[in-house]
Amino acid sequence: MRLVSLLSSRALTATPSSLFPLNFSSSFASCSSFTRSLSSSSLSRISVLPSFFTPSYPYSPSPPPYSFLTSPHFLAAPPLTPYRKKSLAKFPHLHDYLDPMTSQAKEEAEQRYSAAAAKATAEHAFPSKLTGWEFYRSIGSPKYIVAPMVDQSELAWRILSRRYNADLCYTPMFNAKLFAKDPKYRDEHWAGLKDGLGGGGPNDRPLIVQFCANDPEYLLQAALMVAPYCDAVDINLGCPQHIARRGHYGSFLMEDWPLISSLISTLHKHLPIPVTAKIRVFPEVEKTIEYAKMVVESGAQLLVVHGRLREMKGHLTGLADWDKIRAVQEAVGQLVPVVANGNMLYHDDLARCLEKTGCVGVMSAEGNLYNPAIFTPQHPESWHLAEEYLTICDELDTKVAYTRGHLFKIFRPSLVVHTDLRAELGLASSREEMWAVARKLKERLIQDADASRMSGENFDGRVDGQGFPILPHWLAQPYFRQPMPEQTKKEGENDAPAKRGADDSVQVNANGTTSVTGDEDAGKAKKKAKKTKVIPNLCQSAGCRNTYSAACVHQRCKGCCRSHQQDINVFDCATHQIRSLQHQQNVTTSDSQQIIEAIVLGAHVKNSNPVEAVSGAIASDTSADKAEQSIAA
Repeated sequence: MRLVSLLSSRALTATPSSLFPLNFSSSFASCSSFTRSLSSSSLSRISVLPSFFTPSYPYSPSPPPYSFLTSPHFLAAPPLTPYRKKSLAKFPHLHDYLDPMTSQAKEEAEQRYSAAAAKATAEHAFPSKLTGWEFYRSIGSPKYIVAPMVDQSELAWRILSRRYNADLCYTPMFNAKLFAKDPKYRDEHWAGLKDGLGGGGPNDRPLIVQFCANDPEYLLQAALMVAPYCDAVDINLGCPQHIARRGHYGSFLMEDWPLISSLISTLHKHLPIPVTAKIRVFPEVEKTIEYAKMVVESGAQLLVVHGRLREMKGHLTGLADWDKIRAVQEAVGQLVPVVANGNMLYHDDLARCLEKTGCVGVMSAEGNLYNPAIFTPQHPESWHLAEEYLTICDELDTKVAYTRGHLFKIFRPSLVVHTDLRAELGLASSREEMWAVARKLKERLIQDADASRMSGENFDGRVDGQGFPILPHWLAQPYFRQPMPEQTKKEGENDAPAKRGADDSVQVNANGTTSVTGDEDAGKAKKKAKKTKVIPNLCQSAGCRNTYSAACVHQRCKGCCRSHQQDINVFDCATHQIRSLQHQQNVTTSDSQQIIEAIVLGAHVKNSNPVEAVSGAIASDTSADKAEQSIAA
């Protein structure tokens, strides 16, 4: 380890020339095999780490030292990212050590990627690959964009959305590994791909296909399959669902910046069409800006920023932060177009978002699902949208599960009033049955609208307590997710330890301990209750240290209990029973019982005291004679 010690001692003060004198460089070259054999665990024991060993992540928040040297994502993620190249350019002497992929493994991976890209370009004609703002203008400078939604932004829904002023649509998120390996998965999620049709053809453009992935090779394979039928491929870096955590994709890659950079740069280098990305924000605006810069510099040609944190989902969704989106737009907007996502409920919100964030376009997800006409200033009748959508589904033979899900969202305010049809729609197993429910609901909603009009009810200018417009239930309208109700504490339940709030802070005391200070109960951090120590049940036999079962009547272990039963000649432990001896005892007990019953019977016949008769028989040991006499009597 003399080499490692020397590197550590000279790391902070040495320059590259003084750090690598002639004799040391030759020594280092002769020890190249030794340095390659160093593991990350042995390097982590170095107290003062040399700066040239640390990978350069100009936008990464405190990367773990040396983790990328042994990371499977790095080893399987050519080409080398720009951030690692900066480190290697500063100290070329360590090129073989810092870049394990420079050997045969990297060459083979590059050959596979290049061969796959060459095959795709030979089979299909692609226009010149555009970047950044040129790409954005080539697809018509879209302003209103339908978000990628799993099982919900399918072809039928995209066609319906385009009829209501959507400029650009994303496909649902596809799993890149399953898409590349499983033909059944491809046929199910992209109808017509095997026949060369791809999506909806010319009527379904511009179109961006989104994948979730954590492996560059599978991602490239899947992207090359859809490249002839779309305008760009998007990488999902924003999915916050639990399945994304288990699969290690979506927003759960936000801490793995080298992997994200590798995914994007691989497509940027080998895919014949542009690559884009959709991200979420960090709590800190500075970290969010650095994250966006890393994504753009890795090769993303269009950036969609969802202004929510990864934890904001379900009942904890909350409001998106448009200020962070604007900060990202100001940081990278000169390089690539930036699209805002979040808080799109009404058509008026679109213009407010564009003005607030400065972005070139807005993306809608839930707002589009509950009102596909959100990109127009109108609120059409829900039955009109449902009939139009069902007609498209009949033409395309859309899956029943997709159709039912969309109808529930379109009719959501109406089904709150007509609850019997909600159950009927949930049980519908075919589009014919869904058509029947839609027609029934249409008749009722027309009657509701007529009754409201005749009664003189007016909804113009009506707002709720939060200032949102109040619309009649027969019109398409956004869905306001209710906050999670507070959990009521059961009677007798102890108070749970209070969690540290947003206004609390942690102070480090002089003795090195920490204390929590806040608005309430300052400095009174509750300690977690200690678990009670379980004392084992030790066998009651002298000298035995085994434990006994709570079901044992003698409070002994199995061996001691059986020995104890033989000593006292009583076999009454059901847990540690000795069947042969217990059977013998039962027979003897049965005979004695019969004798006693005979004695008692004889005493009754002679009008004598049965207790004295039994006691006398036991004392004189003439139980047999007494029994015979009693039986004879």
